[in-house]
Amino acid sequence: MSPRCVCVCVRYVDLALAQTDLSAVHELAIDETSKARGHDYISLAADASDRCVVAVAEGHGADSIAQLTAELQGRGCDTEQVTSVSIDMSPAFIKGCAEHLSDVTLDAASFADLALPVERVFITENETNFLAFPQVPQAIVVFGAGYGWEALARAAWLHRCRLHYWGDIDTHGFAILDQLRGYFPHAGSLLMDRETLRVHRAHWGEEPEPARHDLSRLTTDEQAVYDDLRFDRIQPRLRLEQERVGFGWLSAQLHCRLQQD
Repeated sequence: MSPRCVCVCVRYVDLALAQTDLSAVHELAIDETSKARGHDYISLAADASDRCVVAVAEGHGADSIAQLTAELQGRGCDTEQVTSVSIDMSPAFIKGCAEHLSDVTLDAASFADLALPVERVFITENETNFLAFPQVPQAIVVFGAGYGWEALARAAWLHRCRLHYWGDIDTHGFAILDQLRGYFPHAGSLLMDRETLRVHRAHWGEEPEPARHDLSRLTTDEQAVYDDLRFDRIQPRLRLEQERVGFGWLSAQLHCRLQQD
C-alpha cells in the first residue's frame, strides 16, 4: 500500500474514532491476536453487547490492558462503569484487569491466579459497602459470599495479606467469620465489636433465625459479643446490619486500624 493510501486510511480511522462515544459500554471482551507471523501480538477490547471492537493495543500483557483502558477512558468509557470483562486465563491479562478495571467480576479460578501488589484485603458482605468503601493504600475490597468461602480458599496469595472481614454484628456474622478462619486463620474482624454496636443503637434490628451453636475460632472479645447475641442478653434476636454503620465511623476506625498495624 502506498504511503498516500496509508495516510488517507489513518485519517479516516482517526475521524471515526473521534466520533465514537463509548459511555454506554459496560461489558468488555478482551483477547489477543497475532498481527503477523511469529509473536507480533496486539490486544483487542470489544463491546460484548454490541460485538464490535472498541480499542486496540500493542502486545498481550498487563501493560496492554493499561493501554486499552486509557484509550477507552479517552473516548467516554470510565473504567468504573465496566462491570464485566471476559478474558482468557493468562496471568498477565488477569493482573492487568485487576489493576486497571476497578469493579469487575472474576470467577474463582481467575481470582486464585491473581498476584496483586497489595498488603490488605477487606471482605464485606454488603454490596453498597463494597462499592462505597474508602480508598486504602495497597489494598483491595472483595464482595464476600456469606458461608461460601471455597472460592476464596483457592487463592493461596491471600495467606500473605492482612485479611479484614466486615460482617453484620449478629450471630450469623460471627459464624461466617468463624468459618472464614477455617481457611484463613489470620483473618481479623472489622467493626464487629461491642463499641460499634453501642454507638449505633438507633439502628439495631432483629435477626430472623439466630445461630445458637458454639464457635471455636473467635477471639475473646468476639466470643463475648457472640455469646451476648446468641443468649439474648442485650435484647432478643439483636442484630446490627453492616450497612447501618456510619461512613464517618468506618473511616475513623479504619484510620485507627492502619495506625495500629
